[in-house]
Amino acid sequence: MKQELPIDKLKADLSAACGRSRRIVLSAPTGSGKSTRLPQMLLDLKCVDGQILVLQPRRMAARLLARRVAQERGVKCGTEVGYQIRFERVESAETKIKFITEALLLRQLASDPDLNGVGAIIFDEFHERNIYSDVALSLARQLQEKQRPDLLLVVMSATLDTAGVAQWLKPAETLVSEGRTYPVNIEYVPTPRTVTRPIWDSAAEQVGRLLREESEGDVLVFMPGSYEIMRTIQAIKFLKESSGVTVLPLHGELSASDQDNAIQESNQRKVIVSTNVAETSLTIPGVRMVVDSGLARIARYDSIRGIDTLLIESIAQASAEQRAGRAGRTGPGRCIRLWSHTDHQARA
Repeated sequence: MKQELPIDKLKADLSAACGRSRRIVLSAPTGSGKSTRLPQMLLDLKCVDGQILVLQPRRMAARLLARRVAQERGVKCGTEVGYQIRFERVESAETKIKFITEALLLRQLASDPDLNGVGAIIFDEFHERNIYSDVALSLARQLQEKQRPDLLLVVMSATLDTAGVAQWLKPAETLVSEGRTYPVNIEYVPTPRTVTRPIWDSAAEQVGRLLREESEGDVLVFMPGSYEIMRTIQAIKFLKESSGVTVLPLHGELSASDQDNAIQESNQRKVIVSTNVAETSLTIPGVRMVVDSGLARIARYDSIRGIDTLLIESIAQASAEQRAGRAGRTGPGRCIRLWSHTDHQARA
């Protein structure tokens, strides 16, 4: 039997909204179950005639969410529920719910402009705004207006400007879901400006404190990239508090088996050091504490060299809220931010 989640209470409202409009904007906090349950609700309520595409900004999220939904429905992944990411396609003729990355939807639109056989497109985690999601939504709206009035468009996120998106999509229905009630205690631990200290050392120090002060629960540490993850893991392993604790990396370049190893349930206490792949969509069982560096590698266009490049930048307030929410999905949690409250208020 599936565990009841806050999003399940929207079932009747969702059915009514689909009857009134083919454009829906959904705001649902982290832990509400929107990524896994909303596609199932659309399928079970028969709100669409055709395949339901669920767009994810990251390959790992698409793969893991498909597996989770298949598990909840008691089917093998690749049958009723499947996914498609770069270099990997797990689906069949009977696939009704398919998780895909945003860039792959653009390729599908290029080869099949009418999206024959597709009944709904769900733009999940839309707050992460990128060129692929923006162009995909624009083309989907254009397709709906001209050839496919039956096509259902759903835009959703935990930190989304629903009014702005609803205005652009009007006429659109706006739905709001409650989230979990587990509180997350947020602490700010800035590094003094007179001290030049690597971010991984600061993070490791706070991990050690959490392991001392909290007798149970896993720790999720956010770092901007794989190099910083490696240095953080090294620093944590030198802590006396890390004895008997498994320390694991989590990022997009890891193999599928290594990614699964990091997020699966374990009887041993864990510290998971991750990039922002764990910021949204995924619920990592056992995580009750978060240490946030406040940094991420962001793709930017370098006009001088004429290429895209990855720059380390401070994350926005919305991303910080998403990260803190990882600690409150299965119980009360703690989040330590390695910057000051004043710095936080000044962030985008």
